[in-house]
Amino acid sequence: MLTVGLVAFSLFQFVGDPVTHLLGQEATPEQRDQLRADLGLDRPVLVQFARFARQAVQGEFGISLRQGRKVSDLLAERLPATLELAIVAALLALVVGIPLGVVAALYRGTRVAQALMAASLLGVSLPTFLVGNLAVLVFAATLQWLPAFGRGDVVAWGGWSTGLLTVDGWRHLVLPAITLSIFQMTLVMRLVRAEMLEVLRSDYIRFARARGLPDRVVHFGHALKNTLVPVITITGLQLGSLIAFAIITETVFQWPGMGLLFIQAVQFADIPVMAAYLCLISLIFVVINLIVDLLYLVVDPRLRVGPGAGH
Repeated sequence: MLTVGLVAFSLFQFVGDPVTHLLGQEATPEQRDQLRADLGLDRPVLVQFARFARQAVQGEFGISLRQGRKVSDLLAERLPATLELAIVAALLALVVGIPLGVVAALYRGTRVAQALMAASLLGVSLPTFLVGNLAVLVFAATLQWLPAFGRGDVVAWGGWSTGLLTVDGWRHLVLPAITLSIFQMTLVMRLVRAEMLEVLRSDYIRFARARGLPDRVVHFGHALKNTLVPVITITGLQLGSLIAFAIITETVFQWPGMGLLFIQAVQFADIPVMAAYLCLISLIFVVINLIVDLLYLVVDPRLRVGPGAGH
């Protein structure tokens, strides 16, 4: 986390001069020097980073150079929208991708399986911004079935804002969630198919068939369960990627999440916001990797066997 924060904070020194954005081109050198001193930008990079890290441990990331507000408040406002979009997209990818992968494996060589693999290749190849713009053109501009931008009506649930409790919120969520999930969905489908085919060739599957177990038990009780271990790995990492790389989707649909905030911060050279965003994304990846490792113990009972299990 410290390394990511240091690298990000150091690199962002070369993004642009925030003083120019704040004062404009016509400011005098004295005004520039005074504002640079007030913001602490005249100090060495390591001193600036040490101050940033000390505040970050306390949950504070400084003041946004663009909006003049606490960065922690800005991230807290945008985090629910990003998590809501990423979680719905991940669930959609799993709910659709796993069954399609099983079908493509069990009916290998049929037209249905070939059509699914062709569709998955298309889904992996198409860039997100193209899918998003096509979705806006077809379903929002032409058919006018769904809204093209924004988050819709949201309600406060404790200290959390969500659009999942309103019809308008769901209508605004459909297009960006599908757009964000297509790549992950096709990736999960291809992974499940490949792992399922590998498992179906295993000796214990042949033994289960020889015992006369029905196909439903063999396919879903034995084969699919052992297929889920690599799927959990990829899904966990992809969930982090959904949160981190939802920038394009949020920009296309003007979804008020952290990705859109990050893009605006880059355009303005808002260094505290950019560094805080990357540190938060790094923390999310670390937590997700920990959860994935713990889930291995639930899915694969062999990992729960300790050194003394033989006794």
